[in-house]
Amino acid sequence: MAVDPDLVAHLTRTAGLTAAEAARVVEDVVAFHAEPVEEYVRRRHAHLKTYGVRNPEIFARVAEELADRVVAPPSLSERQLRRIVYG
Repeated sequence: MAVDPDLVAHLTRTAGLTAAEAARVVEDVVAFHAEPVEEYVRRRHAHLKTYGVRNPEIFARVAEELADRVVAPPSLSERQLRRIVYG
């Protein structure tokens, strides 16, 4: 993946990172936000389920988290979230 050299330069100036560290941070952030919605929903559902959180709370929390993402997907209903998890 090509990393924006202006962003890397900005991070090196403002965060005190080396160019290599800044490039790695940018790559990590882009990869985090590139996760498809379906994978994110399944991953978060499984994670919260391991802590005993019940489905109604899980789906409400995941819907809020999706809305707060930098590039938010369309709003998903609880039913749509359930279909992603359970098919």
